[in-house]
Amino acid sequence: MKEKLAAFERLLTIMDELRAQCPWDRKQTMESLRHLTIEETYELSEAIIDGDMDEIKNEIGDLMLHLVFYSKIGSESGAFDVADVLNGICDKLINRHPHVYGAVTVADEEEVKSNWEKIKLKEGKKSVLEGVPRSLPALVKASRIQDKARGVGFDWDNAEQVWEKVEEEMRELRHEVEQGSDRIASEFGDLLFSMINYARFLDINPDDALEQTNRKFIRRFQFLETESAKDGKVLGEMTLAEMDVYWNRAKTVEV
Repeated sequence: MKEKLAAFERLLTIMDELRAQCPWDRKQTMESLRHLTIEETYELSEAIIDGDMDEIKNEIGDLMLHLVFYSKIGSESGAFDVADVLNGICDKLINRHPHVYGAVTVADEEEVKSNWEKIKLKEGKKSVLEGVPRSLPALVKASRIQDKARGVGFDWDNAEQVWEKVEEEMRELRHEVEQGSDRIASEFGDLLFSMINYARFLDINPDDALEQTNRKFIRRFQFLETESAKDGKVLGEMTLAEMDVYWNRAKTVEV
């Protein structure tokens, strides 16, 4: 523990020095750092997907720097400092885990999540969905919305019911497409939302699943590009049937 505390103290000291002595670090604001923090978060996400532990470690360090940076800026205006930040999250964790720090008994993970949402409402939240950031990507936001609604019991009983909803939304979308109506986008969104719900019942993270498919498509398409070029063919001048030959080869070699 002493070694870990010393490492954190070292980072805090370096942050103080950089803020005082480096022109770039001195110039930064919370607003200027925001987009960089988002970028670092995506880089950490990519490292996790790749299973690259060294890169995960590096990206966590980058994010830790950003969190300390925000805390330093907050302390300069007297709004808060890093101790306030850490004590705040500690107090929140203790309050929201009465099964660990209190006398509450829980049966499983689902009961923990349900209690978590109920405690947040007691803390003054007006809506269970308040904690879902508006700026989240739509796919991730849909998952979070559904998780939070589930936490207070607003959910389907089983996967079969959700699949029936998916099929219903597919029929409704098909109908609107055939009619050429102005509700196509809305019905398409309903279908996506129900598919994300179904993924949750299958214990699949839909964002991860889609990213796996994105990467698979990229690998296979780049195989198509490389192999067709070896045969002296130009991608933009090939027919779809010709391209399908390489695409199917890509699937065969499992690139």
